[in-house]
Amino acid sequence: MSAYNGIYTDLNGLAQLRNQAESRPQGALDEVAGQFEALFTKMMLKTMRESSLGDSLFDSSQNKQYLEMFDNQVALEMSRGRGLGLKEMLVRQLGGAVTEAQPIEQVAQPVTTNWQPASNDEFVSELLPFARQIENDLGISHRAILAQAALESGWGQHTMTRPDGSDAFNLFGIKADGSWDGERVGVNTIEFYDGVGQRERASFRAYESIGDAMADYADFIVSNPRYRDALRAGSDPHAYARELQRAGYATDPEYADKLSRIIDGSQLSSATALIDTMR
Repeated sequence: MSAYNGIYTDLNGLAQLRNQAESRPQGALDEVAGQFEALFTKMMLKTMRESSLGDSLFDSSQNKQYLEMFDNQVALEMSRGRGLGLKEMLVRQLGGAVTEAQPIEQVAQPVTTNWQPASNDEFVSELLPFARQIENDLGISHRAILAQAALESGWGQHTMTRPDGSDAFNLFGIKADGSWDGERVGVNTIEFYDGVGQRERASFRAYESIGDAMADYADFIVSNPRYRDALRAGSDPHAYARELQRAGYATDPEYADKLSRIIDGSQLSSATALIDTMR
């Protein structure tokens, strides 16, 4: 039985995981990365509990043991499936050396990733770490960022795809104009002229991952002078939405109102409530 199906109680296992990652073949990296994510989650929970509880009725040795066991199980459950996203990141990093050693024709194969979150909560959980980082770096409310991604991609259910069916990860509807030298996809879209929607085909930017899409969104906002006022208003999600529309981010005359409804909606609030209370 895989060690990943157990409960992690020994943080010294980090050294063992490192040795496994170095010695075991590429096929074992998923398990190793999953184990590391579980250990990291346990450490995070332990630190949060120690900093928040302090001296209290939970300080007995019996209760401490119970809480540690509880943290272990929570860490295991959180790390299963997509988890916090650390597993995928580690697999990419640890597998880099193997990938570089592969024949060029194998490395050059197109990405065939199909991404479709199972729920709105899963959509938010995958984007939230990136949205938080943009908020820290640029001051744009993470709620505004998540709401815009939800509106443009239908909460991840209506994303753009490449001709081979793989996901283009264009979460913000950013078009590929002459300044874009990366990959692009042609998509049918609706643009509004004098308040009337017209269907047309346009070229949009394509990315390799959610992280790439989020990073390019931040760069797109920062590098375009017309969004300067939106950046200044970034801490207020509703003001940010209004300034985006005023700057011409989208032609939909109700764009800001649609963003505001998502910002204030229960779906986004419920998905981010737990993390918001931990800040």
